[in-house]
Amino acid sequence: MIFNLFKSKAQKREEIADDLYRQIVAAARQPEFYLSYAVEDSVTGRFEMIVLHAYVFFYRMKSETAENRELSQAVFGRFFQDMDDSLREQGVGDLSVPKKIKKMAQSFYGHAEAYDKARDQGVEALAIALSRNIYGEESKPCPEAAGLARYILDCDEKLKLQSMEDFSKGELNFPEIGPFQAY
Repeated sequence: MIFNLFKSKAQKREEIADDLYRQIVAAARQPEFYLSYAVEDSVTGRFEMIVLHAYVFFYRMKSETAENRELSQAVFGRFFQDMDDSLREQGVGDLSVPKKIKKMAQSFYGHAEAYDKARDQGVEALAIALSRNIYGEESKPCPEAAGLARYILDCDEKLKLQSMEDFSKGELNFPEIGPFQAY
């Protein structure tokens, strides 16, 4: 307890970023995505769901002040540190890790750009972007993607209700996703 008095502001921000990132991962690992929403239960499928939840958090943080966005940047750094650690645990060689991280970063930014453009056009456009990125469907949205699009909008609403003070305490609450139902 007394050692907390000696932590720097940057150390505290890193601890909070770690807490927030763990909650992003926990939300992305909800079994319903893989059981009911047909997200592939693989390294790629789990990566896509982490990207999706991280994107939602970063989208929310865009509206914050520059100082508050430092926390967002720390979460982003934690995200890519986790990707680096995961690759090394899988046995990827030291020389290959930076190349794979670069591809992951390009994928993240590509997904974020697609989701940003799509959400401005509505739920159906977001479902198409999700179909392409998560399900590999190029032409039309699959029914599960439409459900995910509605879930993303629910996430937006729930995160809007959370204050920067909540985030600064390491508190991040995503909605639980229920079983898939076609509409």
